[in-house]
Amino acid sequence: MSQDPYETAWQNFKNAFDAWENATAPFLETLSKNPALIGPAGALLSAFTRFHAFQQRAAATWWSSFGLPTRADQERSLHAMNELQSRLIDLEEKLEDLQERR
Repeated sequence: MSQDPYETAWQNFKNAFDAWENATAPFLETLSKNPALIGPAGALLSAFTRFHAFQQRAAATWWSSFGLPTRADQERSLHAMNELQSRLIDLEEKLEDLQERR
């Protein structure tokens, strides 16, 4: 009986991937330990992080200039609603307990 074509395709892909991984792993490991690459990569990551923070602040300022809530405002509101919901659930449970005792 012949093998399923999808299984054959998957096995071929898996074999090709394993061969690629075995061929490139030593090179990438050596490259990832190279200080000449790690320093600039870290600096680039730091720059992206600072840019992302700047972008978030600019977006918050822009939204708030229109009187709309920022993400932080929305998160604070959501947190307050979750606290209120928890308190309501606690009160409902206490009320049920009191009703059961009567």
